[in-house]
Formats: sequence, structure tokens, C-alpha cells
Amino acid sequence: MDNSVKLTEKYERNGWPSVKRPDLNPPAGLNLSLLTSLERIRSHTLSSQGQIACIKDGESLSDVFTMSANGGWLSRITTERPLAPYWDDETPEWSPDGNWLAFGIKGHVHIVPRDGGLPKKITDFAVAASGPRWMPDSNGLIVTVERNDTDQLLLTDRDGSWPRALTTDTLGDHWDARPSPDGKFIVFNLRRLDDLNRLDIVLLEIATGKQTTLYGKPSTRAMLPKWSPDGQWISFISQETGREELYLIKPDGEGLHQLTKAGRDIFQYEWSPSGKQMLVVENNGGSFELMMLETESGSRSALRSEKGIHSNPNWAKDESFITFEFEGPTLPPDVYRMELPSKKITQLTFSNPPALQRNKFIVPEVVSYKSYDGLEIPAFLYRPEKSNGAAILYPHGGPKDQYGFGWDELAQYYAAKGYTYLAPNYRGSTGYGQEFERANYNDWGVGDTQDCLHGAKYLRTFKDIKPDRIAITGGSYGGYMTICSLSRDPEYLFACGITKYGDSNLVSSWAQCEKRLRVYTEIFLGHPSENLQTYLKGSPITEAKNVQKPVLILHGLLDSIVPPEASEEWVEALRHEGKTFEYKTYGDEPHGFLRRENLLDVYERMERFLDWYLLPS
Repeated sequence: MDNSVKLTEKYERNGWPSVKRPDLNPPAGLNLSLLTSLERIRSHTLSSQGQIACIKDGESLSDVFTMSANGGWLSRITTERPLAPYWDDETPEWSPDGNWLAFGIKGHVHIVPRDGGLPKKITDFAVAASGPRWMPDSNGLIVTVERNDTDQLLLTDRDGSWPRALTTDTLGDHWDARPSPDGKFIVFNLRRLDDLNRLDIVLLEIATGKQTTLYGKPSTRAMLPKWSPDGQWISFISQETGREELYLIKPDGEGLHQLTKAGRDIFQYEWSPSGKQMLVVENNGGSFELMMLETESGSRSALRSEKGIHSNPNWAKDESFITFEFEGPTLPPDVYRMELPSKKITQLTFSNPPALQRNKFIVPEVVSYKSYDGLEIPAFLYRPEKSNGAAILYPHGGPKDQYGFGWDELAQYYAAKGYTYLAPNYRGSTGYGQEFERANYNDWGVGDTQDCLHGAKYLRTFKDIKPDRIAITGGSYGGYMTICSLSRDPEYLFACGITKYGDSNLVSSWAQCEKRLRVYTEIFLGHPSENLQTYLKGSPITEAKNVQKPVLILHGLLDSIVPPEASEEWVEALRHEGKTFEYKTYGDEPHGFLRRENLLDVYERMERFLDWYLLPS
């Protein structure tokens, strides 16, 4: 969007800057250059011909690569795909016959043949398009475009022919289209604008355009609809029970039943080609475990229960093996293959640099502490082998997210330096049931801020931590939590804070961010015209006078999720009150720091800041 205030890359400070401590060295075997050298391999998918497509986040691009499921070198498919955060990017899509690959580049859908070639843009008919889904004939493609301020589904083909509109109503956003095996129907998600906490499962007959809502309940999200291979069932995940469980329903609307009763959130799943089983990823307290589910009985058995994050499970066409991604506290993300039924594992990609492999990393402990109202707050605790007497509290982004047993290079680096590192899943986090997830509705910056402050009080009970040497640092909503905690803490529990692309004024940021983030905010807080006092109550911008400790502010100027004006406004308030701060912006960064040179600069500034204000002279 066009901004009335033009911002340029800059560095500002009020007070003496944090400088490198000449008496401190990086921990043995580690340095920040090594941490930022890792190229993340992610978002993989397996074709019917046994070929893998994935995305690799390099120093300046997030390009698409392919490789054989038997292993070997990655072959580059794209050469100009801009960097994208892993949590906000799409997975490439193989055609059913395995001969074509579809993916997005710069806001448009492109395809390439299996054997390679220059990517061909097929969505010139729209300003932008995303979410390609192949029809069973491997020629037709369903794509998502924005029209009339809602997301709609169009049907085109490999030649990019003038599309046919499959959806036109303005009830809400139409997402995640899945064609039936015979190509006569699609099933998709409808996010209704009259109930933003509702996601419906809708069936559409392609020939007539007739739509039937198969599942839709007030304030209930149902998601990830998929067809059974024989077309007899449609599966989806629903929050109806307060947990995200799997359900089945027939295309005629009959036979609705709950398939899983795990009492845990189902994160992802995939039908086997025969339809007899499913691969299911279950969230077990922040460890995302890979399970096998029998579709007729609903019985589950563990395939891999290692503490970590399993994701994107795929079946081989003959069901002789599966592929999946895995990362853990001691391992960065990679793609793996498992033979069935032997469960033999083969690592297919190798993102971990040898120098990083030589280090002994920490598996965090799962702990909990009580907040101001008695609510139990789960958290992940990294205890260093030798404490330096200081601690860092890290609230995650979101807020609809969860800190878990994933790869966190900064947590490992700080722990190696002697810092105790605590990552709380404050109220509003996912993975602990719907009631906990919605506990910060109409309450941003209040109860969740208290959860962070009580995290600092919990850290103060540790004998090896000095009470005056605890910092808070976070990005996005975690950055907002940092600002709230520094502004709304009469006890001054934190010695300093770091906010990366965080917010301080919910009203102005709502007005300046992109549409999907405005709607995202309205899920929690309603529309500001109807709920202004909640927005104002959650905005610490007027409380800069209460900040007593130094703060480091970092933001990318291409950010459309938390607009950079949010940090500009916060810095102006701090400067007006004469507070100590450092402020650095990056002209070529969106939400999150993606370019290696910028990420290295960010990490160096953070390390200097923490070492300066937390460690004794």
C-alpha cells in the first residue's frame, strides 16, 4: 500500500550504543557467521514418479529444487524466486501424473515440466494468483485470486487459458480447493466474513456451480479438506471438541463422524494411495509426532515419536516408503525417507554444516509456571551447562502459534554463552486446546503480558540467575509482548528488551497493514470501529514514559504484516520521553529478517546489546 510517510534505512540511538565486549568471545565451536550460513530445506512434496520437489532458503533466494526420492543432488528449478519466510510460503504442487510442477513466483503461478525448463507464468489474466491445485487430468489447474475484496477460485490450464470462475459469492474467502478423483467436484474451505472464527467445508459441483456446505458451525474452524482416493469420503480437521481432530463425511453430506479421539491437535495428515491408512502428524505438547492411522478403525500407532517437528508427510505411489521433514532442538530441518514396513530411515538432504554438527546442543525441558490469575503457562527451558548469571525470556510470534521442539539456533547460541533461555507459550498459544488458544481474545497486551512478566518472576527463582540480569526479546507478536512488558511493569523485572518488527499501536497498525492482517487482528479483537477501547487498551504507545530500561528496535521497511511505521511511532515516543534505545531498519527486508547479510547484522546487534546490558563488567 502507498504510505504517506516515506521511510528510509537508518540507524538511530538515544544514549550510548551497545558496543562489542572485548573481554567476551563466542562460545567454543560457534559463531554468528556459522549460524547464519544454514540454508533451510523445506516445503517438500513427492510425485507419483518418485521425484521430490522442495524449497531451499539461500542467502538471497527461496528457490525450488528437485531430486530423486532415492537420494542424490538437488537440481535447481527456479533462479529468481524471492526469499520467503518458511511459515508464509506455499508448497510446490506435482501434477497427478508427475510430469509437471506448479509453484508461485512473485505473486503468480508458474509451471515447469518434470525434466526441467524455464518456469512458465500461467496467470497473466489476474493481478496476482496463488494456491495452484491440479485437476486429475494433469492439465487443469485451480488457482486463487482476489476479487471484490475476497479470495476466489478460478479454473485454468497449463497453457494459462482464460479462466472460468468457480466461486463468485462475497460471503468470504475461498481457499484450499481439492478436486475429487473423478474431476467432477471440488471441496474447499470457506472463511466467512460474518464469523471470522468459522471455517466451513464446502462441496462444489464443477459442471453446475452448485455449492453445498458439508460442515459449518458457528465459531468453529474446520480445515484441510481432502478426498479419499476412491472419492467416497471427505476428510477434514475440526475444532468442534476443543481439540483439532480428524473427521470424515460423505460427499452427499451423510456419514459424518469423528475419526480420531487423540485429545491432541492434528497438525497435518495424508491419505495413503489405497485409502486404508493415513499419515498423521500429532502435536504432543510441542513435539509433532508422526503416526500411522487406520482409516476404518481410527486406531493409531507411532511411526516416529522423537522430540522434534515432523511435517509434510508424503506417500510413495506403491506405499513402499514415505517421505517427511524433521527438525529438532539439536537438528536443523531436512527431508527424510522411511521404508515400510521396516521403518528404516534414510536422510535425503543435508543442510547441517559440518562445523555445526560438532557442537553439543541442548534439548529444552518442558516446564510451567502460574500467571497472575493462576493460569498455568507451559514453557520451554534451555539450561546452560555453566550459567553466566543472566537469562533471556523469548515470547514467540503469532499470537496463534506455539514454541515447541524445533530448531532454534539463537536459543542454542545463547545457552552456549551461558544464558538461561525461557520460551513461554503464553495464553493465546496453540497446542493446548481451544480454550487456551482463545484466552487472549479481546485481551491483547493484558493477560498475555502478565504471562511474560510472571515468566521473569519464575526465572528469578533460579539460584544461578541474578534478578537484575533478565532480558526479554521477541519478534512480531513477541516484539509486541516485549514492548508491552517494558511499558507495563511497575516492578521493572527486565534489564533490557529487544523488539523485532513489533507493534505498539494496534489502531494505526491495523490501518496500515495488508488486508489479511487486518482481518487476522479482527479475529481476536473485532473491528476497531466497534471495539476501539480494546484496541486502545492493548496499545502501549501512550505508556513509553513507563519504560525504564534500554530497548533495541529492529524492523524491515518492506514489512506489510507489522508496518515499519509501528516501530517509527514507538521510537518517536521513546525519544520524546528521553529513553535509551537503539533503532535499526533494513530497506530490503519484509516481515522477518531473511537475507543472510541482514540476519548476521541483526544477530550481531542483539548479541552486543545483551552482552552489554546483562553481563557484569
